[in-house]
Amino acid sequence: MKKSGLTAIKSENIDAPIIKEFPLCMECEFVEYQDGPYGCGVIGKVVNVSADESILKDGKVDISKVEAIAFDPYTHGYYKVTERVGEAFKDGLKLK
Repeated sequence: MKKSGLTAIKSENIDAPIIKEFPLCMECEFVEYQDGPYGCGVIGKVVNVSADESILKDGKVDISKVEAIAFDPYTHGYYKVTERVGEAFKDGLKLK
């Protein structure tokens, strides 16, 4: 943490740190670990969300302002998450 320049603070809701400098924090409780033939995953329940006003638009999180990154395990690359490309639970209906 010292080398990163980030500050960890104790969450009031879960037993995990919060990174003070991150504009978005989703605090989750562990529900279940899944391990299957196609990969593994962790299921959690969101118990608290905190967001800096700088990433809000009309009172909601604007993901393009978060400057989030995603990890691609196949290319071992990190990618910026900035552009909305579809509507969940709607676009796939065209394929039915």
